[in-house]
Amino acid sequence: MLTLAILIASGLAQTSDLPVAPKQTIAAPASSEALPSQVPLALTPPATAPLGPVEPTQNVPAQTPPSEVTPSAIAPQASAEASLQAVTPNPSSASPSRDPNEIVVKARERTRGDPFARLNARSFAITQEVDKAVIGPAAMAYQERVPSPLRSGLRNLIGNIREPVNFANYFLQLKVGKAAETAGRFVINSTVGVAGVFDIAKRRPFRLPRRVNSLANTMGFYGIKPGPFFYLPLIGPTTLRDLTGTIVDRLVLPLSFGTPFNNVFFTVPVGVVGQLDTRAEFDEQLHALHDHTPDPYVATRDYYLTRRQAEIDLLRLRHRRKVPPAPADSIPATLPVK
Repeated sequence: MLTLAILIASGLAQTSDLPVAPKQTIAAPASSEALPSQVPLALTPPATAPLGPVEPTQNVPAQTPPSEVTPSAIAPQASAEASLQAVTPNPSSASPSRDPNEIVVKARERTRGDPFARLNARSFAITQEVDKAVIGPAAMAYQERVPSPLRSGLRNLIGNIREPVNFANYFLQLKVGKAAETAGRFVINSTVGVAGVFDIAKRRPFRLPRRVNSLANTMGFYGIKPGPFFYLPLIGPTTLRDLTGTIVDRLVLPLSFGTPFNNVFFTVPVGVVGQLDTRAEFDEQLHALHDHTPDPYVATRDYYLTRRQAEIDLLRLRHRRKVPPAPADSIPATLPVK
């Protein structure tokens, strides 16, 4: 028993002689410059101190790996702003990803004076398809197969038929001199010119050029605005003012003179021939408007509105603009003059 008591006392004495490891203190970096560029979202707790004797130290070097830095040890200088800058992407450098299958639709910009732009553009596209398939080839065939003297005679005949409309509108505009010249043209061509087939009035000694006029011009002359723009299928560009004037002009001869101007067997062939002839004569201008512009509809609309305003200005003598060349009186199916 005595021996056992001696052994226990010896063991207790050895245990009390073991050195005690001091608490490890982690010093924060002197400034925020020592922090890494990004603060990890998941922080790893510090490693367990090794067993056995440890040299007592007061500070841990600043080069301690980030994984061993505890949240409580982050210096106050490292504010939340620095952390946000580290984890928030820079909008200037990040480019938004776009689905390659995404369809981007750009609406046609609404233009003043064209409130029905979308419907008009659709009508324009349909008309161009019909023109490409039917009207254009028919007009070019008419130009190639019908002799030039015959085409010129038909053109003069149609122009002479519309001289009373020109006369009436010049009279309404109080342009008495031009109204008298128009009346003289009609009398000369209707008699000497064989019902207008030959334009004798423009030759010597008369020298009376043909001047086209219309009720739409008269309304514009007195300050009536063109109103909204329309592109009518198979008819072409027009405005509310021009459409109203054209309808009234077309009713003057049938209502005033009767037969044969009110006979469908006369009006339909004359209208078709006039459309084909004007379409053939206007072919180059149509291709220039449709084939060499990024938006053929806008080019056609702008050309029509600009030309019509120039014609009105010329009548009112406000601006002596040069009117773009075009057939005198007929109206092409795809780009009417009036």
